[in-house]
Amino acid sequence: MMQLYIGNKNYSSWSMRPWVLMTQFELPFEERLLRFDGFEPDSHFKQQILKLSPTGRVPLLVDDGFPIWDTLAIAEYLAETFPERGLWPADRLQRARARSLCAEMHSGFGALRSACPMNIEAALPAIGAKVLDEQPAVRADLARLVAMWTEALAQSGGPFLFGAYSIADAYFAPVCARLRSYALPVPAAIAAYIERMYQSPGMAAWVRDALAEQEFLDFEEPYRTGRD
Repeated sequence: MMQLYIGNKNYSSWSMRPWVLMTQFELPFEERLLRFDGFEPDSHFKQQILKLSPTGRVPLLVDDGFPIWDTLAIAEYLAETFPERGLWPADRLQRARARSLCAEMHSGFGALRSACPMNIEAALPAIGAKVLDEQPAVRADLARLVAMWTEALAQSGGPFLFGAYSIADAYFAPVCARLRSYALPVPAAIAAYIERMYQSPGMAAWVRDALAEQEFLDFEEPYRTGRD
């Protein structure tokens, strides 16, 4: 069975993407959670993940001993491994557009990510309002995000970005969490999309786990939960 190494669910936005994707599509995997105790070279987290990945970061997917890192690489590997599940849109042009959106998220929206780090359990509307008021780059990121989602939903007719749930939706799950935690204002159609994401099995399971997350984990062995 594949193993997916992740960080704390309350904070690890990069880990969230493949976990939500695999859970949503009911792909068999074993979760291995490495608690963030620090990011220094001698931290337990770094010592554990560097044994497995040269990047020293999560998420990391290991399949039959073979490691795959980076969320886009993991998503593409899963799409190729489970072609019958339809992780990408079936239409060639829509697949290209979905990949474009994921790549833009992967490399962009730095201002929003920096100013509004993921914290699922928190309600931070005052910080969200202050950030929007003081940081034009965050306002620009939010406007681009709304435009991107609005166009995709209008073209597909929903309920998700490309009609049926796809990698693109899982890729934006952490942004949905940020928008809700910081109460960033969005049009009604986008708010409805965020609510559908929160109700989808993959994201609902992640949020539930994040809210119940253990504060102290055994550092001798990664926390493991089977998903099958």
